[in-house]
Amino acid sequence: MSEPLRGVIVSHAAVAQALKSAVAAITGVEDALVSVSNEGCDSGALTARLTAAIGGQPAVLFVDLPGGSCLTSSIRLAKGKSDIALVTGVNLAMLLDFVFHRDLPPLEAARRAAEAGSRAIRTPAA
Repeated sequence: MSEPLRGVIVSHAAVAQALKSAVAAITGVEDALVSVSNEGCDSGALTARLTAAIGGQPAVLFVDLPGGSCLTSSIRLAKGKSDIALVTGVNLAMLLDFVFHRDLPPLEAARRAAEAGSRAIRTPAA
């Protein structure tokens, strides 16, 4: 793979931008992620925002919820494309893992990030 994967965080309101900022603050990596919000747009405008964010490059789409406009637009865009993978339930842990493994193929990077995100979800003992 010639260029590192692009990560696109797709969310309601400003969640994507906040996650992108947090990852950059923690890692110092500024160019790995792009944020896309569905705020103030219909599905056509959201698809246009996603298309621009992907920029014709291999990408992993990190969607906030496993339902709703962010997911449906992402699925439509990724359908039939082997260079775009999708993960729902985005969290900071999965994005941190992704930033350091962008040399992987999209599906492998998505699976790895999802596993890292799952492992980070816990109920600490009191």
